Amino acid sequence: MVVLLAVSSVCALSLGTPYVPPHRLVAAVLEGDTTLAGIVVGELRVPRLLLALVAGACLGAAGLVLQEALRNPLAVPEMLGVSSGAALGVAAPLVLAFSLPAAVQPLLAIGGAALGGGLTLLVAGIGRSPSAVLLTGAAVAAALQAALLVLMVMADQLDLQLIYRYLLGSLSARTWDDVTDLWPWLLVAVPALVLCAPVLSVLRLGDEDAEALGVRAQRARLAALAIAVVLIAPVTAVCGPVAWVGFLAPHLSRWFAPTAGAVRWLPWSAAWGAVVVAVADVPARLALAPVETPAGAWTALLGVPAGVALMRSGGRRRTARHGQAASVGTREQLPEPRKTASGVADEVPPAAASHHAHRGEPGPGGPTSPPLGTIGTEDVR
Repeated sequence: MVVLLAVSSVCALSLGTPYVPPHRLVAAVLEGDTTLAGIVVGELRVPRLLLALVAGACLGAAGLVLQEALRNPLAVPEMLGVSSGAALGVAAPLVLAFSLPAAVQPLLAIGGAALGGGLTLLVAGIGRSPSAVLLTGAAVAAALQAALLVLMVMADQLDLQLIYRYLLGSLSARTWDDVTDLWPWLLVAVPALVLCAPVLSVLRLGDEDAEALGVRAQRARLAALAIAVVLIAPVTAVCGPVAWVGFLAPHLSRWFAPTAGAVRWLPWSAAWGAVVVAVADVPARLALAPVETPAGAWTALLGVPAGVALMRSGGRRRTARHGQAASVGTREQLPEPRKTASGVADEVPPAAASHHAHRGEPGPGGPTSPPLGTIGTEDVR
């Protein structure tokens, strides 16, 4: 992860037009280089890289929260109506020609994300199984995406291009203002996320066991959804719905630490989310230069097959581990064979042998002697 992060960061800051050698990056960033290269690096590339890292960390942590709260590895923001609702909240004022300040966009995104996630839980029923919530969330997400398509039909050509790039998740032309807009929301979400992590470990046990341990499962699940909304909505307001980062990052954290719990998976999931978005933004900016492609297209293109492969390998590892545990338990339960005086292993269990001897019946290994009280003097000799 450290190698991927270092390589992607150097590529993001050095490559492009103009090209800045890696040994000049420190001077361009720290010393305030006034050349064209210094301005491009300090005012465009550095905030874009920071935004990619922050957005990826938020999406990765939100994905783990949703998957652990619903006990389903497929519970991602795209499948619960959260991302679609946030995108609808930002795109609707643009198409309807409402002039709103930029500071209001995160609030609109949070309202749309809360609408999508709340509608999912309301329709599915909070007390139902996590699978019902996931299936209902897919239907709600499809309905919200249909509403977005209606808005795209109503939009003019310029707004249509903006909405199209926004819906795919783009980091193009982002500045320091976009980075600073995220910090107030992070100050609210990070402490709540730290407090939520131990509760997620309890929710993995199931609703009945969680209730027995003093955790109200329904309220905890609602709180987890609220935290995920606060993490996802501001990022969606700035970058758009960057797809499948919340699916891939938790699986990467579980694959590298399969025996850990939600408390340990949470920071690793945030870190892997940051790496995924930073790595995907490099080909998004350079693959078809001078035309930039949305970063969300690359995260979906690379994230879905990688996530499926991680799920399959994780399932095989769990199956092998359970098989080894079962075989060890079977060997521990089987009695060891006893040696007779002749050195031949006696396969008859002690309980069965005593039972047959007491009744005077032949055991599994052959006839046995009668009980001691019936043996005469000649038999003894």
